[in-house]
Amino acid sequence: MKRVAVLGSTGSIGVQTLEVIEGGGWGYYAPLLACGRNIGLLMEQIKRFRPEAVAVLRREDAEAIRRERPDIDVYCGESGLLQAIEETEFDMAVNALVGISGMAPTMKLIEKGGVRIALANKETLVAGGRIVMSAAKEAGVSILPVDSEHSAVLQAFRGNEKNRIKRIILTASGGPFRGYTRERLEGVSVKEALAHPNWAMGKKISVDSATMMNKALEIIEAKWLYSLAPQKIDVLVHPQSIVHSMVEYDDGAMMAQLGTPDMRLPIAYALTYPERHSSGARRLSVKDLCRLDFEEPSAEACRALNLAYAVLQEIADTSKDSPAIALNGANEALVALFLEGRIRFVDIVDTLEKLIAIHEPARAMSIGDILEIDAKARKDAERLAGIKTLL
Repeated sequence: MKRVAVLGSTGSIGVQTLEVIEGGGWGYYAPLLACGRNIGLLMEQIKRFRPEAVAVLRREDAEAIRRERPDIDVYCGESGLLQAIEETEFDMAVNALVGISGMAPTMKLIEKGGVRIALANKETLVAGGRIVMSAAKEAGVSILPVDSEHSAVLQAFRGNEKNRIKRIILTASGGPFRGYTRERLEGVSVKEALAHPNWAMGKKISVDSATMMNKALEIIEAKWLYSLAPQKIDVLVHPQSIVHSMVEYDDGAMMAQLGTPDMRLPIAYALTYPERHSSGARRLSVKDLCRLDFEEPSAEACRALNLAYAVLQEIADTSKDSPAIALNGANEALVALFLEGRIRFVDIVDTLEKLIAIHEPARAMSIGDILEIDAKARKDAERLAGIKTLL
């Protein structure tokens, strides 16, 4: 029996991970579940999957679970999650936590050793790629991507020499505002931004998809996952979301991974790698391939992508990784402000451009340094967006 910890069990990826584990018939078991505030769903998951331990953010939630389920270990707060990781036995962990909150648990998993990490938390590598990948290599810990695009790249690499890669092509659906002009974007609502045409995702990643910041973050993530120079990472808009990414080799051959737009496919691949087992996702039909469109990102979409390339160039020129940390933290803060209705949709990328233009690069030497840079970037983003902080 393979034991899989699920961090972020009540989010979109976490829920689908548990569905894959339950429906796969592989003999997998989830001994540890961790979530934020969706305690109602967590209680349902406890009854259904019978974990040995759970971790939650709030003390009152932990106490409520202890009263109802004295038979399981309950951990509380960020430090409690790290303790749960240390004290619970498992072979693999799916990190589906949202944002920078996923970084410290990732490092704890690496320190634990002997655990494979299926990473759905791209912010960990965007902000801490150098430190995280170096630590994983030293500890002999494998990090497998759960993002559909990076899972596709990993699959296209199988059986091929990485030194023969000409480029990878990350595909993007274009989100709900594909082809929109700046004028049309001025008045879009939160509800419209969350209405992704192909994927069912959480709020933060849905907004990132709409701004194309999701793809910008994936460009930075690709640099660390595959040790690729920025000029070897391209993006194409593919509205059908059937071709999840492609790898072009120097002999002209191109390998692509195709599948339905269902996150259970890359989740199952990460869980069972290097084998393949049924994910429960709908199978792709030949009829689905009758039309596959590809186009260059629009000028408006390229604003987000250009931020990623600018950040990577700055890191290459200075050997200082704070620009990526600042971009990630500021984006998280701005998305939250948009979801709260405090800024407009267009203010997200507008503000990120301003922030990166004035950012002074610094080298992060520890997770503490990363979190400090992240916190400052969030405050700077709020200030640049015109948000006044109450003292």
